[in-house]
Amino acid sequence: MRTEYIYWDPGQGYQADELRHAAEILRSGGLVAFPTETVYGLGGNGLLRQAAMKIYAAKGRPSDNPLILHISRRSELDAVVGHVSVQAEALMDAFWPGPMTLVFRKSDVVPPETTGGLDTVAVRMPAHAGARALIREAGVPVAAPSANLSGRPSPTEAGHVREDLDGRIDMIIDGGSVGIGLESTIIDLTEEVPVILRPGYITREMITQVTGAVIMDPGLETGEQAIKPKAPGMKYRHYAPRAVMTVFEGDIIDVVAEINARAAEYPEDKVGILATEETRDRYVHGQVLVAGSRKDHTIAHGLYAALRQFDHLGVEVIFSESFSGEDRSEAIMNRLRKAAGQRIEFLPK
Repeated sequence: MRTEYIYWDPGQGYQADELRHAAEILRSGGLVAFPTETVYGLGGNGLLRQAAMKIYAAKGRPSDNPLILHISRRSELDAVVGHVSVQAEALMDAFWPGPMTLVFRKSDVVPPETTGGLDTVAVRMPAHAGARALIREAGVPVAAPSANLSGRPSPTEAGHVREDLDGRIDMIIDGGSVGIGLESTIIDLTEEVPVILRPGYITREMITQVTGAVIMDPGLETGEQAIKPKAPGMKYRHYAPRAVMTVFEGDIIDVVAEINARAAEYPEDKVGILATEETRDRYVHGQVLVAGSRKDHTIAHGLYAALRQFDHLGVEVIFSESFSGEDRSEAIMNRLRKAAGQRIEFLPK
């Protein structure tokens, strides 16, 4: 398959004929990767079971891992879900369009292939103007997981999508680097109290201000996999570089010392170190990459790109600082723990 490329510009938007072409690919069951404010998504017609199956095949994704439906307007929600609660309305008023996904009971028009066989469906309305324009033009809800091979770090620029999916999908829309860099917060509204299934840019504190009560899925803390996942990322290995990765939790002075000691045990070109702008110069051995700045709160934006870069460098082991206590740390550490396969070492205080 030859993958086509078109561009979206924040000032210019799409070329009209290219937008129509991309929308037709989606309507007819093809796959289009497109930018959102979180990461790049791999879009297919969410109402066509064959499109969902193509998404799973292109990504190498297990078919019981649910897809998220993307809509462009509030009015598009009613066709794909059952009951919309008062809590759901309040959350949508507060955070849509934006990086928040809500889980509802699904309507009959949504095929089980899209929902991983569940009777629930995850829906979000992206804040990215180009994403909403594409969905509106397509005229269908767009099922879109991250546009990467399953298990790999999510793509935050079109080049990452090309690495994984060129020749496997119909089109890639290049919209430059995304704004946030981590996937949306997922909230299950099918229980009496809302449950956060995946932390993201919309934090627990922000949700609590709207709903009055919210709980975290227990598996987020224990690392145990869901037997029947209600949302993407709950069961399978995600966000992982090819190298074996370990995260060190503790006082930053102790963490730097421990990573330096561990790194010295390996040839310099085979060990990677994931650091911040504030600590990069403290490491004396290994290939050091920066996720971002603790001071400027840019770690979330640069995390996936750094993990992908380690693959290009060919390192065999990666030692990472923990980013607990940072802005959006619940979301960042959720991704980092999964990338490391839950390998976290807690240094004595």
